[in-house]
Amino acid sequence: MAVDKELLERDLYGLLGIGEKASEKEVKTAFRQKALTCHPDKNPDNPRAAEIFHQLSQALAVLTDAAARAAYDRVRRAKKEAAARTQKLDEKRKKVKLDLEAREREAQSQENEEEEIRITRSLEEEIIRLREEGSRQLEEQQRLVREQIRLEKEQHSRGKQERNGAEGKITPKLKLRWKCRKEDETAGGYSKDVLLQILQKYGDVLNLLISSRKTGSAVVEFATVKAAEMAVKNEVGLLNNPLKISWLEGQPRSHPSTVLPDSTSLPRSSQASVVSERDYESLVMMRMRQAAERQQLIEQLQREDEEEKSHT
Repeated sequence: MAVDKELLERDLYGLLGIGEKASEKEVKTAFRQKALTCHPDKNPDNPRAAEIFHQLSQALAVLTDAAARAAYDRVRRAKKEAAARTQKLDEKRKKVKLDLEAREREAQSQENEEEEIRITRSLEEEIIRLREEGSRQLEEQQRLVREQIRLEKEQHSRGKQERNGAEGKITPKLKLRWKCRKEDETAGGYSKDVLLQILQKYGDVLNLLISSRKTGSAVVEFATVKAAEMAVKNEVGLLNNPLKISWLEGQPRSHPSTVLPDSTSLPRSSQASVVSERDYESLVMMRMRQAAERQQLIEQLQREDEEEKSHT
């Protein structure tokens, strides 16, 4: 079984990007690094990927087998020495007689050719043995490359799923505004405890942050969208200093049809827990007026937010 002449002429060390004294471990590491970049599975559109990967596999098979590597090194060294001798002869023999130079070169060339044939035959025998027996190291390294490619694909797929999952877990956040002067130590009547007491009746509050940069401003994060919707629709805050509530994040795209609030959904007050029918109608009318005013305030707050963003 003849060995491809291209393999004998190929620089296996240069193919892997290593030196001639590289250890077996360094040879395997270089193979994995090169193979991962040109593996056919990662380069389906490159017709030469399979050829390059095959050449890398041949280099690994030869350079990780002691006998095959020694035979290859002998061929490589013989070629270099022959080229050096030829160059040296060319430089020195230019000044001697042409006939003596020709005879010496012919004799030396024949001797070099015989030595190269002997060494090449030795390398061919070792490579044939590798092909017949199969290279366990080559198979192992190829398996490691395939396994690493598989793990990279799994990690990429897992990361994509986690990102998609994270996008679906946005919690609803609302912006709260109220009138408050900078010198007002009572913060317009809204401390953190007061705000929590007002908001927690709609559902669990995950976070409440009162702005330290702008007076009369806070952000609340509810655990559920339903709680946030109820707060936006129903809450007005203190009678002497109403709250202005608008969506920041997590607002649902579609809203259920509006229904008149019953006694359980209306904000509780310290003045009355049960209202008469007439009071109930008055309260509904007040809610309708407040809804219109709230919409105007929301639009105003949105404009203010846009102005703040433009200044920053």
